[in-house]
Amino acid sequence: MNTGFTLLRPALVLLMMTASLAASASAYPQRPVRIVVPVSAGGGVDSLARLIAQHYHALWGQPFIVDNRAGAGGSIGAEIVARATPDGYTLMVSSSSYITNAAIRELRYDPIRDFQPVTKLTTNPYLIVVTPSLPVKTVADLIALARAKPEAVTYASSGTGGVLHLGGELLNALAGTRMTHVPYKGVADGYPAVISGQVNWMLGSPISAQPLIKAGRLRGIAVTTEKRLKAMPELPTIAETVPGYEVSAWFGLFGPAKLPAHLVEQLYREASRAVNEPATAAKMEAGGTEVVGNPPREFTQQVKAEYGKWLGLVKKTGLRLQ
Repeated sequence: MNTGFTLLRPALVLLMMTASLAASASAYPQRPVRIVVPVSAGGGVDSLARLIAQHYHALWGQPFIVDNRAGAGGSIGAEIVARATPDGYTLMVSSSSYITNAAIRELRYDPIRDFQPVTKLTTNPYLIVVTPSLPVKTVADLIALARAKPEAVTYASSGTGGVLHLGGELLNALAGTRMTHVPYKGVADGYPAVISGQVNWMLGSPISAQPLIKAGRLRGIAVTTEKRLKAMPELPTIAETVPGYEVSAWFGLFGPAKLPAHLVEQLYREASRAVNEPATAAKMEAGGTEVVGNPPREFTQQVKAEYGKWLGLVKKTGLRLQ
């Protein structure tokens, strides 16, 4: 009896140790997690990061701390994540400007090789909004005016290298126009410039542009996505006039490259659950935001395709910045 127990004990100990290690490895997280947001606090990406952080904290008990690291077009925050240990304790919630910025600038990280896409959280269309005094009511009118007055027609953006900037340059490239880009520090600075007529037009999000359109301070003429908006079906798509045009803003969750597959799956599953919670989704969709929460592999393919699209535009137009 004793001999049998002695022979069995090492096997039992090994089994217990293996089970303990497995439990420890799966018990994520075991300390606070940092979610880097590469823009200032207060915007849409920051709000979404905090929503995800709250969901993770409620689920797993550990603090998920939103760390706003703005600057250099978002590259300061993105580089922190690119260089982080891939253990799940440093994540990033970023807008699609993470891709456009990498397409237009030389950076110290690779936007594809150095990151693990987890899930696209949401996607947003944009609207072309013009100053009411501009004699433009359609995309065709805008193109005609721009062709008649090369470089005289101006458009605002929230900064060089962002989606709003490259969205304007994509229209230039596809329509054969030369409209002049006027960068501002943010969308909040761009709207007053268009309202006052200092700049002719810009791309704005439905949630922020709609009240200004209803108040008569801006005129909406088109949406940037392939399909018309349910909330504003009267506005045509740009693609109805300029085939091939499509621009949307998305917010996504990322980790460093080589993030373990089981963590990627955990993070994706719960982030998707957070944004698809019925009350949250309904609130977002009322403002023109489409909730996504797609699988990591699908999001990875979308990131690669979009980077290729913007990189191709940058190369074609010579917009590359040092």
